[in-house]
Parts: sequence; C-alpha cells; structure tokens
Amino acid sequence: MKSPVPILMYHEIAAASATTSRLAVEPDAFAGQLAHLHNQGFTTMTAAGLAATLADPALPLPDRPIVLTFDDGFADFQDAALPLLQRYGFTGTLFVTTGWIQDAGPWSSGSRPGRMLSWKQIAEAADVGIEIGAHSHKHPELDQLPNRHVREELRTSKAQLEDRLGRAVPGMAYPFGYSSARVRQVVHDLGYQYACAVGNAIVGPAADPLALPRLTVRRTTGLTLFDRIIHGSHLPVIFLKDRSLTRGWAMVRRTRATVGGVSRGA
Repeated sequence: MKSPVPILMYHEIAAASATTSRLAVEPDAFAGQLAHLHNQGFTTMTAAGLAATLADPALPLPDRPIVLTFDDGFADFQDAALPLLQRYGFTGTLFVTTGWIQDAGPWSSGSRPGRMLSWKQIAEAADVGIEIGAHSHKHPELDQLPNRHVREELRTSKAQLEDRLGRAVPGMAYPFGYSSARVRQVVHDLGYQYACAVGNAIVGPAADPLALPRLTVRRTTGLTLFDRIIHGSHLPVIFLKDRSLTRGWAMVRRTRATVGGVSRGA
C-alpha cells in the first residue's frame, strides 16, 4: 500500500425527523458527499479490498482510494444509501449486527435501535457488490466480556452471515469501536482477516489490520469539513478531542475489565 487511505464510518442515512442519533446523516447531505467524492475523482473500495493491500503491498491501489462503511444494518441503507451508491458506481462495506436483523426470528437479540434490514435486503446488497461484514451478534462492549462470550459473539455473527449469504465474511467492526489486545487475539483466532475500529485517523501502510481506524461522519459534518476529512489534511479539532477521550476511556475500560474479573482464559 503506497498511500494513506481514508475509511469513512456511517450509521443511519436518515432525516432528523426519523431518528435522534447524532451520527445519522441526512439523505441530501449524503448525496452531496457522494457527489463530492465523484467530482474529486475518488475510487471506492471495500474494507476487505483495503485489507488485502495491507497484507500484500504488491497489490495496487486504485486512484484516490476511499472506503465507505456502514454500521449496524439500518434499513435506510437499502432505501437511501444503496441507490445513491449505485448512481455513482460506488461500493462499500456494510457491518451487520445479526441479532438486530429485522427477521432474525429466534436469533433476535435485544432492542433494535431502529428499523433494520431483513435477510433478503442484506442478500440483495451483497448481490450488487456491497461487502457484508460482521458487527457481532448482540452489539456488546466486547472488551468487557470474558473470552468465551467474545468468541460466541463473533463466531455466531460470522457463521450466520456466511451460512445465509453463501459467501465468505472476512472482516468485522467492533461495536462502539471498543477492543483490546485480548479481543483482537480472539478476532484473529476466529479467522477474521481484518477488523475496523474508530480511531478517527487515516489508514497508513503500518496500520494494524485488526484495528483499522475510521473517520466518523456525523449529522453535523458539513461539506467543507467533509472535504478536510477525506483529504486527511488538518483533521478537525473534534477528531483530536475524540482521540484524547478514547485514549483516556481505554485506560478506564482496561481497569474495569480487570476489576470485573475478565481474564485471557475466561
């Protein structure tokens, strides 16, 4: 991999009237962002494609590469995001929380955060070239779980997606962006080739494939700010604040996990 690559992290593509999430991006704003990427000559690739270039530097990158990722599996991906991606010939990676799938049936888990994709819609997205990745089964804070529960979460989500879609699922994204060395070892042991965190930084050639940083796109991300993000120059102050808070929160979480009795062999 010869140059840094931005990975953008989206959640809902929905109007403010449809959700209270500050991470949701208005459909019109999303359309403007994709148009901007197209006009700037960016080429989208999947997270798996980027991970492959990290594993084999001899593999070429496309011109002005960028990765678009979507977390959780909200139904608006099918309604609002996918048609716009197809308009520009763009691809992306959709990380699905399998317990939240609309027709998960007996595998349904917890309270869904909104209207979610069905198995049929996920398969349709995969059929038109969208990479499907895992996002755990119940969307827990993985670094606070004992190893046996981390394995169950990540094995279940990977197995369900592969069985239902009939294709490999090489990657995953950590719920809430939380991981640890212990969690990443489980991810590796289960055969995942890459994993996405948050990090709010650009992916460079020395990036850990099991902790690929992503750049958060929020409702408040205007086009000027978006342009700064995708070019990786003078990243906004909010990202610097996020990184500082993340480092401090990581220390708190490691202490909490230790006090709570989470151990490598648990």
